[in-house]
Amino acid sequence: MRGAILTLLALLLAPVLSAPAQAQGSGSTMPADPEAGLLPQTEARPDWLLFPDPRESRGPLPEAAEGPAEQVVAGLSNSSVAITTSFDGSDILIYGAIKRQTPIPETPLDVIVTIEAPSQPLTIWQKQRRAGIWINTDRVEIGAAPSFYAVATTRPLDQILDPDWDNRYRISLPLVLRAFAGAPQVEDTLPYTEALIRLRRQNGHYRLEENAVALVEDTLFRTDIRLPANLIEGDYRARIFLLRGGEVIDAYGAAIEVRKVGLERWLYRLAFDQPLLYGLMSLAVAVIAGWGASAAFRKLRRA
Repeated sequence: MRGAILTLLALLLAPVLSAPAQAQGSGSTMPADPEAGLLPQTEARPDWLLFPDPRESRGPLPEAAEGPAEQVVAGLSNSSVAITTSFDGSDILIYGAIKRQTPIPETPLDVIVTIEAPSQPLTIWQKQRRAGIWINTDRVEIGAAPSFYAVATTRPLDQILDPDWDNRYRISLPLVLRAFAGAPQVEDTLPYTEALIRLRRQNGHYRLEENAVALVEDTLFRTDIRLPANLIEGDYRARIFLLRGGEVIDAYGAAIEVRKVGLERWLYRLAFDQPLLYGLMSLAVAVIAGWGASAAFRKLRRA
């Protein structure tokens, strides 16, 4: 019985087994030709980053964009200064650290910190005595000059800053004056600019504080810069420079907002927005102050 069944199955499957190997059933979704529609085989490259052959060495990675080897990470104790009726100046603490990914180089590291007020145009006059009277004669017009500028350094400025880099970043006091407004009317403008810097250094508006930045182990630094009482409103700019061998290797900038508040702010806006009312109020205050002083002196005489 079993032999008869096997013989019957062999007869039924004989046509299928004798057909070519690539023949497919009518319901198959595979192509008749196994090579039809397939992508050609390619050899794997050893520098492919995704799924590399573990037997092959991976190719070199693309180089990242190079940045400065040392960077400034800094902060300010005050990012805003409020000018009130009792304002007598303010101290700004500037501190920070140097972030680096490499060992500390052997060349000495230096730090320069500057604080600069908004620049304004001005005119420098030369006074001469004519007929016994001092009058303004020649002048030089400056296009932009800050009303306040302070420079603090770790060492003497001329020892740590190359002149070419000074011209690029305009760090030193002689370069704080930006440009002349038009063609100068005098042949030599140097005495005028030197006189302006000398006068502003005398009243404390221009400062060069050498050896005022404390640097600890070429990593941490700090300095204090005193802002004067007669500040003008505006956005002041603080800059920090890292130097090695006289060259600037990194720079950092931050803003300091200086604004009048309270009564100072109200009077300041009143003087510009309503000058007539401001003038009448000033006249009334002067009259009342004069009358009060006169009455006080009369009482003192009677006593």
